[in-house]
Amino acid sequence: MRILDSSSPGRLDRRRRLLSDVLLWAVVAAPVGYAGFSPPYAPYAVPLVVGKLVVLGAAVVASRRQPLLAPVLVVLGSVIDGNFAFAIPVFSYLAGRRTASVGPAAGVFVLIVGGGTALNLGLLGTGAATWFLLASVLLFAAVFPWLVGRYRRQQQELADAGRRHVEASTREQRGAAERIRLRERARIAGEMHDSLGHDLSLIALRAAALEVAADLDDRHRAAAGELRASVSAATERLHEIIGVLREEGGSSVRPSGETVAELVEGAREAGMAVRMEAAPGAAELPAMTGHAAHRIVREALTNAARYAPGAPVEVSVTRAGDRVEVAVVNDAPPAGPLPAPPSQGSGLLALAERVRLAGGTLHAGPRTDGGFAVRAALPATGPVETAAETGLVAPSDAVVEPGPSERPVDAERRLHDARRRVRRSLLVALVAPVGFALVLSLVYYPVATAGTVLDRATFDQMRLGTARSELAGLPRRPLERPTTADRDGCEYYTDGNFPLAQPTWRLCFTDGRLASKEWIAQ
Repeated sequence: MRILDSSSPGRLDRRRRLLSDVLLWAVVAAPVGYAGFSPPYAPYAVPLVVGKLVVLGAAVVASRRQPLLAPVLVVLGSVIDGNFAFAIPVFSYLAGRRTASVGPAAGVFVLIVGGGTALNLGLLGTGAATWFLLASVLLFAAVFPWLVGRYRRQQQELADAGRRHVEASTREQRGAAERIRLRERARIAGEMHDSLGHDLSLIALRAAALEVAADLDDRHRAAAGELRASVSAATERLHEIIGVLREEGGSSVRPSGETVAELVEGAREAGMAVRMEAAPGAAELPAMTGHAAHRIVREALTNAARYAPGAPVEVSVTRAGDRVEVAVVNDAPPAGPLPAPPSQGSGLLALAERVRLAGGTLHAGPRTDGGFAVRAALPATGPVETAAETGLVAPSDAVVEPGPSERPVDAERRLHDARRRVRRSLLVALVAPVGFALVLSLVYYPVATAGTVLDRATFDQMRLGTARSELAGLPRRPLERPTTADRDGCEYYTDGNFPLAQPTWRLCFTDGRLASKEWIAQ
């Protein structure tokens, strides 16, 4: 039975989100609830307030899954209750913080502006001044908080990109150190296998020759057998150590200046029957090809001494066009193979990888007569170095840490893009409100001032007692009557002040004649 831990990170995150949503709802619902539950109480006040609070709760929930839906809900709620305007900046900021793309947000704001304009100027008959006021509220209560939220989102993305860049750089440095360590381990394993393994096989071969020598007494023959068995056991332990150290694809080190001919000569001195055929110019090979040929011959001679003692061995190095053919073939052992641990094949596997890195192919396997053949085709010219040979990539079995494997160059580009987006978002957050305000003013001003502008000279020429129809230069329509007006029969005109076109002149009429005129202080 599995017991769920209530303190798991997932549950804690859900509880934090729930608590923050409840607090958010309490904050945005406070103005609406306070106004709704304060006297005097209108009919159906309680159900109406409950409905408003439910709408705010829906906006809080939507701000998590559909962030752009929340501002739409509170803007619609402001048509019924003006206290919803306090929630517009909050949900607009959250929409900018939680929305990745700009297009949907721009579409939502255009829809709100278009719908609000049609509703106020068309259906409700709201004046231009009221429309301008509502549009300004939308600008500074919705658009500007959204821009601030988007800027904060871009800042967070910049911080994340910087963190990923640091992690990628750290991984690259750690990977470089790991590759150096693995290459060093591969060199050690190759040196142990190629040098010590070869020498131990030759020692075992000499001990086997002593063991079967006719002029040796039984006591010395037994000692030679024990020596051979000890060398075989030491060789097996060496292979076990190499199995721990070896990394596939690693490079090894051959004795400095040793040629294939010298390698074959050393095997002859140890008692092996080796015959070698080398084409002219076979010694003049590219470094990587020569190294691979040396390793092929060394590995094949080591295996022949170990598993086919006393069998003749033929080594050939020939050139055919742009290829070098290396072959090491041994016959079946005359007296059968000596007792030895079974082969693991690690030497041939590493040899095949070395040949592949040199740009060649390797074929190794038993012959029908009981012998064994190792044949390789190598390029006679230097191949292009591979990424694994130059150490630019880690070995295929290197330990890779979990998590994103972003390269430093990709992380650097992501960081650069994040910085550019932050600068652009900051510029938009600063410039956009001014631009929107200018656009609103350019739209509102001609509508508000059309036919309402009265210049100073015309105002000064107006004489009290003149009939309204005889006043020269009187605009064709007055401004909307200010809500603070305290006199009836008065008309208000503007001098064209930008951008609000506020009332500048007041003309009051009695029985159709100009009774008073005055300048209204701004």
